[in-house]
Amino acid sequence: MDKRQLRSAVKAAKQALTPEQKAHAAARVFEQVEQLPQFADARNVLIYYSLPDELSTVDAIDRWSGFKNLYLPRVNGDELDILPYDPAKLFHGAYNIVEPTGDTLVDVADIDLIIVPGVAFDRAGNRLGRGKGYYDRLLRNARAVKVGVAYQCQIVENMPTDEYDIPMDIVVADNEVIIR
Repeated sequence: MDKRQLRSAVKAAKQALTPEQKAHAAARVFEQVEQLPQFADARNVLIYYSLPDELSTVDAIDRWSGFKNLYLPRVNGDELDILPYDPAKLFHGAYNIVEPTGDTLVDVADIDLIIVPGVAFDRAGNRLGRGKGYYDRLLRNARAVKVGVAYQCQIVENMPTDEYDIPMDIVVADNEVIIR
């Protein structure tokens, strides 16, 4: 399958999930993330604010904001800025993504762990995004541990990749943890 076909197939599989299956999967994935030694060691965590078709991060953000320094990405042209998470300073930005407001930008080098969304992942840690390259550009300069999170139906055997695609260090789905 090419990237377009894979995006379409995974979209259909995610649409077949019930709200209960999605909620259970998100809870299971983030329970597993919390068990990772890399998570325990991380002080500064970049996490995405989930769109309706993504594995929900809302509960994890609420839970983690009490004991981790959380950051969210904000689209800025072709790049992602990183800003501190503050529930009072969120708005619907580019692509209707919930993003932080403010001027306090954080360098990706200061982040210890990055929770990365994706359309699909393979067992080698490769990630298929939505096709705009935002995360690949951000991750290029990251020293942080990169953790892809997904529903089990987003884990595929073979992923088409390009030279600019940045693989994950760890992929967590509801039924498995893949460490490269």
